[in-house]
Amino acid sequence: MGRHFAEIAFTPAVQAEQQALGSQAHYAQVAAQGRDDSVLTAREIGLIQARDSVYLATVSETGWPYMQHRGGPPGFVRVLDARTIGFADLHGNRQHISVGNLANNDRVSLFFMDYANRRRLKLLGHARVVRDDPDLLARLTPPGAESLAESAVVIEVAGHDWNCPQHITPRLTLEEWQAISPA
Repeated sequence: MGRHFAEIAFTPAVQAEQQALGSQAHYAQVAAQGRDDSVLTAREIGLIQARDSVYLATVSETGWPYMQHRGGPPGFVRVLDARTIGFADLHGNRQHISVGNLANNDRVSLFFMDYANRRRLKLLGHARVVRDDPDLLARLTPPGAESLAESAVVIEVAGHDWNCPQHITPRLTLEEWQAISPA
């Protein structure tokens, strides 16, 4: 676990729960020795670039969390540099809840799942919606989706954490299944 993720996630109330349940000393040591998790390494970049799906959480101005699934071709969430990721916000159901929430609170949480390999990456960051940079939007838009791109969402990584695989149920996409199934 990285120190930035721990600093953000381990609030006083969380630490009190950890203390009550016996894990606080362990996580305090992990946080103190944690790595710089505001920088993506090859491991995180590889997972992000291989995903065709991500869960995005934002917070409304009334304090309610909102979780949304985003999907596209593998790698639709692009790594712009070691501290920044982004994706094209494509025309969908026209509710605009996530983008609307970002107008008042830039904090986001992304959950990247690799069900087939039982891996998950949690990423915390600060997001901004970009509508005035056609080159960036073109860079983030998956091929064939140009007419659907409404804006770019760019996220500065604040911290990330890998979860243990213990309770991840393996699932395969059709493509993953076909790759391992005999013809």
